[in-house]
Amino acid sequence: MKVKCDLHLHSALSPCGDMDMTPNNIVNMAVLNGLDIIALTDHNSVGNVRAVLECAQDKPLCVVPGLELETVEEAHFVCLFPTIEQAEQFIEFLEPYRMPIENRPDIFGEQAYMNAQDEIVWHEPQLLTTALGCSVYDAAPVVFSLGGAMVPAHVDKQSYSIISNLGMVPEDLGFKTVEISKNTTKEEALSRFPYLESYRLITDSDAHYLWDMYEEQNVLELEEISAKCLVETLRKGR
Repeated sequence: MKVKCDLHLHSALSPCGDMDMTPNNIVNMAVLNGLDIIALTDHNSVGNVRAVLECAQDKPLCVVPGLELETVEEAHFVCLFPTIEQAEQFIEFLEPYRMPIENRPDIFGEQAYMNAQDEIVWHEPQLLTTALGCSVYDAAPVVFSLGGAMVPAHVDKQSYSIISNLGMVPEDLGFKTVEISKNTTKEEALSRFPYLESYRLITDSDAHYLWDMYEEQNVLELEEISAKCLVETLRKGR
């Protein structure tokens, strides 16, 4: 079946995310936009995923637990998991690699943990938008061993992408799917990087504001609407 997805969304926990990106607002906007599956992918954290999952319980919407990982190469990766427990296990793996840099809300923005009533329950004191001390070669095997999918993010961008920083998508890491940004098309991306033909190409909104969330731009063929099926499909590639 054809399933409408947006697999790269930021909540108010990301310092660059708008404070209106609350769990309820994200879920309700996704439903209004006719989406079937979304993934919450805050920077280096899954802290608001449980609240979004709770908000979506009585909605016609599947939520995939995830995060946007920044490795020591300063490259971004969308990491998605079938369950929140698997995603939280990956966070445990990342903890020793965090850089002890204090967030400055007046400069970078708030980092708000919220509950399912959109109430702020805590602010993250350490800046989340920094590269962690682990390499993509450290992180990828762990994501895959936990049953997750790791997708190089916005590979067409000139910063924070694996192509801009490493010059390529390494073939030895097992990636089957790569993400292109909303600023390009699949045709344009393949013209610039012909070798991406061998990967499944997806596009996501990378929304930091509610009005940037996708509607029908990313349609995937899935056997069922579930986080498990979505992750397995991305792991298989084309």
